[in-house]
Amino acid sequence: MKGCYCLIIEVNKNQYLKIGKKLKIDFKKGYYVYVGSAMNNLESRVKRHLFKTKKLHWHVDYLLKNNEIIEVIYNLDKKVECDISQKLAKNNTFIKDFGCSDCDCESHLYYFKSKKVAIEEVKNAYSSIACPFRIGISDFS
Repeated sequence: MKGCYCLIIEVNKNQYLKIGKKLKIDFKKGYYVYVGSAMNNLESRVKRHLFKTKKLHWHVDYLLKNNEIIEVIYNLDKKVECDISQKLAKNNTFIKDFGCSDCDCESHLYYFKSKKVAIEEVKNAYSSIACPFRIGISDFS
């Protein structure tokens, strides 16, 4: 199974994190949406993100080290990662240069004060590009 995914990540407290070799970011308490793709094996990629113990490879791994994925919204078969990201970028706060080193997007990580708004914004982004999506962290556990 291949596709794209949005991880809804809860950050319980303000945190200053070093991300990889270049980024140092102040994360505010709230909810973050990370947009990614897995065109080889979606299930394995999302499961990897859900594991607490792993080698830190992608930017999001550093954020997930001490924070929790609370929901996964995903699609199958289409690579819409940048389309979703660009839709989220229009009206939302983003973390510049996060998770987008392989494309022209400004970011693949977005901040929201509430879980409800984060989920609604992702659903709206998928709907605006007419891409069917599924919701369910349990689909990957």
